[in-house]
Amino acid sequence: MTFEDHLGRLSRGWRGPALAALIALVAGLPGLIAVPALDRDESRFAQATAQMLESRDFVVISFQDEPRFKKPVGIHWLQAASVSLVSSPEARQIWAYRIPSLLGAMLAAAACAWGASAFFGAEAGLLAGALLGTTFLLSTEALIAKTDAVLCGATVLALAALARIYAETHEGPPAGRRAWLLFWLAIGLGTLDKGPITPMIAGLTIAVLVALDRKAAWLRRLNWVWGIILVVAIVGPWAGAVTVATDGAFWTAAFTGDLAPKLAGGQETHGAPPGYHTALAPLLMFPMTLLLPAAAVTAWTRWREPGVRFALAWLIPAWIVFEATPTKLVHYTLPAYGAVAWLAAAALAQPIGPRSRWAGALIASVIGLALAAGGFYLVKLYGDASDIPAAALAALLLAAAGLYGGWRLVRHAPATAAAAAVGLGLAGHAALAAGLAPRLRPLWLSARVETVLEGAKLLPDQGIADAPVTVAGYAEPSLVFGVGTPTELAGPEDAAQAIYEHRPAVVEARQEVAFEKALAVYRAQTHLVGTVKGLDYSDGKKMTLRIYQAAAGSPQAPDQ
Repeated sequence: MTFEDHLGRLSRGWRGPALAALIALVAGLPGLIAVPALDRDESRFAQATAQMLESRDFVVISFQDEPRFKKPVGIHWLQAASVSLVSSPEARQIWAYRIPSLLGAMLAAAACAWGASAFFGAEAGLLAGALLGTTFLLSTEALIAKTDAVLCGATVLALAALARIYAETHEGPPAGRRAWLLFWLAIGLGTLDKGPITPMIAGLTIAVLVALDRKAAWLRRLNWVWGIILVVAIVGPWAGAVTVATDGAFWTAAFTGDLAPKLAGGQETHGAPPGYHTALAPLLMFPMTLLLPAAAVTAWTRWREPGVRFALAWLIPAWIVFEATPTKLVHYTLPAYGAVAWLAAAALAQPIGPRSRWAGALIASVIGLALAAGGFYLVKLYGDASDIPAAALAALLLAAAGLYGGWRLVRHAPATAAAAAVGLGLAGHAALAAGLAPRLRPLWLSARVETVLEGAKLLPDQGIADAPVTVAGYAEPSLVFGVGTPTELAGPEDAAQAIYEHRPAVVEARQEVAFEKALAVYRAQTHLVGTVKGLDYSDGKKMTLRIYQAAAGSPQAPDQ
């Protein structure tokens, strides 16, 4: 039985989307389990969710005592449900907060396969879902506890459901009654997760299709009245509750403090010129990079086909919006990756010309080798000789994904080339995320501080030392998430007061002189529990963190 025969058998009916979801699961799961809590966004999201569970306030989002009025509540509700089912807020297990992101990536891959199969067949649908699920960006977002993988899942589901309705009116398979319902459910989920992105992309796609086709009768199948009612039912209760609870401050802060600055300029030093996302796409889409030239040729030569036209209506206007927005982060274009996967899968349905084969092989080989070299570079910067085997394994797999996949493509076996690149790329990402990254100890300052505190019985949740821990000179959210909500991020004088009150203190080396002066005022004496050296990768500063407790016989605050 040939590879194509196996592919046809595996992609029939529900098997194609299910297998695509399974591939996305395997791509994201190793890193989800192994990688410590990341700074800054992931730990902020996770800490805010932990506080929801601790306070039982599921309306107002806060990080410690500060309101976090930037994104809607959807991701926090999903994380809270996940933690409640498989862990607890006291356990501070970051993997439990990441499960919704992994499920979002699985949903994106399954929906991509489901939508593509309506135009290009079940085999192409499965390949599209597998290509999307193993892209370097989506399989990385799948292990990070924030909004973007869920947003991708919701957006791809909305576009896949819309595509099913569009395909039915262009001699495609019946969309069924579920398509319009799934479309509006996805719009509601995407809106509750990250605001206007999902409805914006769906709206742009509809507008372009109507303009190209010069007819809009098929849109009646979306059941607009009931659909909008459904979206309001999903988003409305929280929107009303947060408006009342914050006296409208949430919306003011979300629009004027978060959305408007991103549209006006590069927010938080994340500005970049147009072309930024396009330049990074071959890296972030790896190993799908192998088929990008063929996908571009398919888009150019077959744009009149309904499936290709739909993919372009999804991809091009959304990409232009993200390129035109002054603030740029690498994950912004992720919801449009499904359209590229459709074009890549469509390219496999017809013979690929020699220029596209050689160009794809060359680009994929270069990216694979660059990723392989990147692993060794990380070891050089942050590792030691014991990390070389893990780097070598990741490098071998990533390089092979590009080189072997490219070789098979040039040898006129595009489907086999795509499958090989997907399999090797998936394994390479897992080796990099779960094998190498956790070993780079200088990058995981917060996790190592937490380990020292735990070993000395100084963690607040151990119930032995007085709380909270006071931290001077280091304020990353991952430490708050790991040590607990009451963690005090303050100055050296506050750290000295903590010692006087017989509470633990963590002091960065730059604050040591001021800390010693404040200790002298209190006449307090310290015992050095441990020292952690490394890099705060959020700002690029080298850090030396010393963990202290009060020495035996040290003066104690009167009320202690």
